[in-house]
Amino acid sequence: MRLTGPEDLDRVDFTKGGGLVPIVVQHARTGEVLMMAWANREALARGLDEGRMSYFSRSRDTLWRKGETSGNVQRIVGLFLDCDGDTVLAHVDPTGPSCHTGDWSCFAAPPTLAGLQEIIALRAAGKGETSYTRRLLDDSNLRLKKLGEEAVELAIACRDQDAARVTEEAADLMYHLLVACVAAGVSVDDVLVALDRRRSTAAPDEQPVDDQEENGPGDGDEE
Repeated sequence: MRLTGPEDLDRVDFTKGGGLVPIVVQHARTGEVLMMAWANREALARGLDEGRMSYFSRSRDTLWRKGETSGNVQRIVGLFLDCDGDTVLAHVDPTGPSCHTGDWSCFAAPPTLAGLQEIIALRAAGKGETSYTRRLLDDSNLRLKKLGEEAVELAIACRDQDAARVTEEAADLMYHLLVACVAAGVSVDDVLVALDRRRSTAAPDEQPVDDQEENGPGDGDEE
């Protein structure tokens, strides 16, 4: 269930953890698990009231607001209670790194699209890089040509209803699309924000399409 107000906290079982529950913190759009921390009722109530994550430090025995000293705030998109009522999943929009080490995530285990974007960004930054990805990044004509070719190949595979080819061509297109986005200074998160915005305004039976296209490890408590 989604926790939307203080009254919902009555459904949370704080007794199993001696007054605390574990909080799994996940990027609201990319799905990346950013950190794990603990919270008591007061921390969750504060988060619901302020719209930003607060936690309870077991080592310091006190509440703390994420980003209070670092500025790396985690804005709450949604809080969800698990089926046993003793663990909370926090969907957040982070303003910076979540780990006390300065890393983006405590786990460094990005999901597929975010991980692929990281590799493309590394290729873009690498000096003397001779990979195919770097060739695409350095040659806009090649980059756009391949993007168009992959889109056509996917369309043909869809026409032929060849599931295996559709899978492979879709993967090829997504890779070339990510390269084109990185070259244009657009991130996976930027694209997911746009999709999320369309999803939130679409009726249940509508697809998130363009309006113009009608036809178509510990506490994690160190800042």
